[in-house]
Amino acid sequence: MVDVHSHILYGIDDGCTTIEESIETLINLKNKGFNKIIVTPHFIEGSRYVADNALKKERFKQLKKIVEEKNLGIELYLGNEIYINANIHEHVMNREIYTLNKSRYILVELPLYSEINNVEDYLYELKLQGYIPVIAHPERYEYFQKDYNKAKRLYESGVLYQCNYASIIDKYGKDANKLLCYLLKNNMVTFMATDIHKPTFSLLDKFDEVKNKIINIVGEDKFNDISCNNAIKMLNDEEIKY
Repeated sequence: MVDVHSHILYGIDDGCTTIEESIETLINLKNKGFNKIIVTPHFIEGSRYVADNALKKERFKQLKKIVEEKNLGIELYLGNEIYINANIHEHVMNREIYTLNKSRYILVELPLYSEINNVEDYLYELKLQGYIPVIAHPERYEYFQKDYNKAKRLYESGVLYQCNYASIIDKYGKDANKLLCYLLKNNMVTFMATDIHKPTFSLLDKFDEVKNKIINIVGEDKFNDISCNNAIKMLNDEEIKY
């Protein structure tokens, strides 16, 4: 499987703090069947999570070197989870933030609680530049939970949805679980991901249960698409059928 959203790159955001934690987390993911992982540290304008690409690239190289030396059998890729803001397209154009493995796909986080009225304008600017916004964990956004049509309209505007595995077991509350089920049933999920921050993430202990719950909703073929096949296309910067 491929994990397209993780906070494993150490000392960058609220994820792993040391390279030892990063390695432990990677091993735990590998044991659950993940062999390709994109590290996507936060980029939040106006916060302390604004590490420049030079630092991210340096630590990514260090982490990748140890993974190869330990022969862990994991392929690592670099990206960002970018918190939406009015300057997001400028940050991308100025190469201050990474797309997912330097592809046209870019992971974008929206506010959890406060809806941005002109969010589609910001995303439209990215699409004009040739990028494809991938919205991180839409099932967690309170305004989507209250009005499923808002989630549907944004998806139909030409973005892709990445949902979190742990939502299916109420990690983020029952409303997130219900919305995830709706998105899965209506074929609006392109990627599933762990959004893992620490090696002790409880999701990993229940991953078999999580996998079975999702397969019961979408079937094995679709599960393979949203857990692996679509992500492979994204890593190769190939088109994903909408």
